[in-house]
Order: sequence, then C-alpha cells, then structure tokens
Amino acid sequence: MRDHKGLNEIARIIRKDIVSMIHESKSGHPGGSLSAVEILTALYFNEMNIDPNNSKMEDRDRFVLSKGHAAPVLYATLAQKGYFAREELMKLRKINSMLQGHPDMKGIPGVDMSTGSLGQGFSAACGMAMASKLDNAPWRVYTILGDGEVQEGIVWEAAMSAAHYKLDNMVAFLDYNGLQIDGAVEKVMNIGPIVDKFKAFGWNVIEIDGHDFDQIFAALDMAKETVGKPTMIIAKTIKGKGVSFMENEAGWHGTAPSDSDLERALEELGGADNE
Repeated sequence: MRDHKGLNEIARIIRKDIVSMIHESKSGHPGGSLSAVEILTALYFNEMNIDPNNSKMEDRDRFVLSKGHAAPVLYATLAQKGYFAREELMKLRKINSMLQGHPDMKGIPGVDMSTGSLGQGFSAACGMAMASKLDNAPWRVYTILGDGEVQEGIVWEAAMSAAHYKLDNMVAFLDYNGLQIDGAVEKVMNIGPIVDKFKAFGWNVIEIDGHDFDQIFAALDMAKETVGKPTMIIAKTIKGKGVSFMENEAGWHGTAPSDSDLERALEELGGADNE
C-alpha cells in the first residue's frame, strides 16, 4: 500500500525547499521545478530501487533529469531522501558549492547524469537503458523532459532509437505544463499532437495528471507490464504548482522569489519551519 499522506507531506517539504533555495541563491528555475515534484517524489520514495547510503550501487535504477534547469527539484528530492544534508540546499549556485545550476554527476551524490543542454539527457537515458539490456541487468531507467524541451531534434532521434531497440526498461515522463521561458509552448513552437507523435515513433504512451499519485503509480505499473516498447508518460502539470502566484505564469520560469514572495510562498506551503 502506497502511503499517499506521507508522499504528500514529502512533496510539501520539497516545494518549500525549492522556493527557499532559489530565493537564497537569487537565481534558478522555480516554475518547472515545482511542476515536477509529485513525479520525483513518487520515483524516489516508492518506485526506484536505490540506496542513499550506496549511491553507486551497481544494480540501482537510474534517473536522468533531462530538463536540467529544473535542478532544484532534483536536489531537494535527493536531500530529503538522504543523499546529502538538507543544509546544502541553501548553497545552490554559490561558489564552491556542489549544487551547481545544473546537475553534475561528478560532484553530487545520487546524480546519474550531468544535464542542461536540452534533449541530451533523454539521449543519455536511452544509452543507459540500452546498456542495461546488453548486460542483461535488472535496473530500469527513468527520465523527465520538459514540454519545451521536446522541440529539440535530438529528442526525436533518441525516441526513434529507443523504440528501434525495444527499450522496455525505459520510462520517460513529459512534464507537460504548457509553458516555457518565452510563453505558451503552443505559441512558441507547437509540439502537438504529442501523444500521436510518440505513438508514431513506436512508444507506449500513457496520459495522466502529473500531480495525482494514484495516476502516476498506475502509469508506472503499466510501464512495467509493457514488453518491447519504451513508455512515455504524458503528465499534465501546472507550472509553479503549489504557490498560487506562480501557477501558470511563464514569468516564473527562471525568476527567483523576492523576500516578500518567499514569505508568501512559504505561508501557502505551511509555514517557514525547519522540519
């Protein structure tokens, strides 16, 4: 039985840490970090075979944050899981901090791939899944892309490759919040019909509410039952989810909250405590 009450509480803390660390660094990407919280919470606290005390465990499942600018959600999740001290989060983007603006696999425990150039993380995840297949290994690969990210051509090369090699040990989430740095995705460069496109490329495609744990876990269970195809979970999300004045606002793609913004955000998320 999955403890949704516990997962919701973890997600709340992760959201608080996201807005707090970006405020402290005066730089970062809150909108797309907040939209992916439930997905990462589900993966790290229920789904993946991982061990914070042995971050290089050979048979661990791998996770790649292809939309690397959303690093705060990954860092907050890793800290909450116990990969490193939560206090490190307040050093985000500061000189000599291990927590850079984008994930660094060489310096951060629990990060399996350095990402940032959009689309490349997705390609790396495909390579990891292929390596697992070639080695007859048990581990699975999970990745998350942004909807603006799939405007990159490299995404479709990787999608074609993953289907060709029947990488059914790979699960990708599309964080479909509808907004990118320049505004609405459909106006900047329309990616629709996105479901039909991934199906045409040979993927098993599932559509869900990306903030609903029941739907996330149901999709993950379906992915594990799928043979011969990689799975793309199209997760409809809200950019800035959990902070009312950030929700569905493209301006919060890469803007740090001010002192007053932080105070208001933390109040909405349950107060500025240090649980």
